[in-house]
Amino acid sequence: MCEVLLTDFTPHPTNTRAACVAAAEKYADQEPWFGVEQEYTFLQGGRPLGWPTQGYPAPQGPYYCGVGGDKMPGRDIVERHTAACMEAGLGIEGTNAEVMMAQWEFQIGILPPPLIGDQLWVARWLLFRVAEDFGVFATLDPKPVLGDWNGAGAHTNFSTKAMREDGGWDAIIAACEALGRNIEEHVSNYGVGLDLRLTGAHETEHWSKFSYGTSDRGASIRIPWGTAKDKKGWLEDRRPNANMDPYVVSRLMLTTVCADAAK
Repeated sequence: MCEVLLTDFTPHPTNTRAACVAAAEKYADQEPWFGVEQEYTFLQGGRPLGWPTQGYPAPQGPYYCGVGGDKMPGRDIVERHTAACMEAGLGIEGTNAEVMMAQWEFQIGILPPPLIGDQLWVARWLLFRVAEDFGVFATLDPKPVLGDWNGAGAHTNFSTKAMREDGGWDAIIAACEALGRNIEEHVSNYGVGLDLRLTGAHETEHWSKFSYGTSDRGASIRIPWGTAKDKKGWLEDRRPNANMDPYVVSRLMLTTVCADAAK
């Protein structure tokens, strides 16, 4: 499904996996790992699932990781999708309801490239197919509802062997600095409609700016508090859209961070 070739068996121009494989092989000695938090939104009849036919539901607040009654539409689809991923042998780590009503998330990883892209694409296909059985469409639109509602991203967690080992803090900061020197290439390849989601509001940094910080959900790169405490671990790039190509994102993070580390 992912390795599309021309009739001469060379990669098709749309085959982003091939370039990811090349980068993964080049930097294999740094042992890169990825985990992706895939957000998405359920739609039915052109509106988010469970929303009133006119107007809006209650403001954001009770939906994130919430439970209970009519404010959590789609959980039956989510649980069926989770089971399908497990039966398919995918590295699904968990699921949770997200900030906007009808918005959910699943996590795939921890996996090396290109396997992270392979498994995310299959997990997406399973999501669309399972939702179909319920008469629901799952969209990866980064901003399915304009206004005071959170967008949908694909926060990408990344580490190398040096970042995970004792004393890895210096490698983590160096990775953040390297990403900060290559803003334009990343944001221009992190998904369609990035500017609609990365506005500086709703737990995002503006797409044109770059920042990193510990437990900062409003930063471009969030360093988990556990990582800061242990002085080793991983970083989370919060910029990729829900509709990003995981082969492209993982390749860019590899080439930016690992090439800098190899200097």
